[in-house]
Amino acid sequence: MTSKITYQNNLRTTAVHLQSGNEILTDAPVDNHGKGEAFSPTDLLATSLGSCILTIMGIKAADKGIDMTGATAEVNKIMGSNPRRIKRLEITIQMPNNNYSPKEKNLLEAASHGCPVGRSLHPDLEEIIQFNW
Repeated sequence: MTSKITYQNNLRTTAVHLQSGNEILTDAPVDNHGKGEAFSPTDLLATSLGSCILTIMGIKAADKGIDMTGATAEVNKIMGSNPRRIKRLEITIQMPNNNYSPKEKNLLEAASHGCPVGRSLHPDLEEIIQFNW
């Protein structure tokens, strides 16, 4: 088992990662009857994609001796309706100023598309990944 999620009340859950004991709170967003006081479940999905992209790039970078310490991913989630779902995810990857070669840039950008979270999402969900080198 990966996690255990408990419904607290007032559209809030607590998820516990069973291996580490780390906890995540979720709260329904303001535009869907919630207080917006924590990540919403759809925020977590969007954030998971950004985190996964950086992780997969980091694995490739470590294999090739490339330093990408300090790289960030900014995630913008756009919701759709009928049905209510995530319609589009815009991810901006900001890379540190490490004078990457064109070959290193191509390698890391290609690695970003190997993220298992992204591969698990419905093909109708539009994913836009932008790199700032």
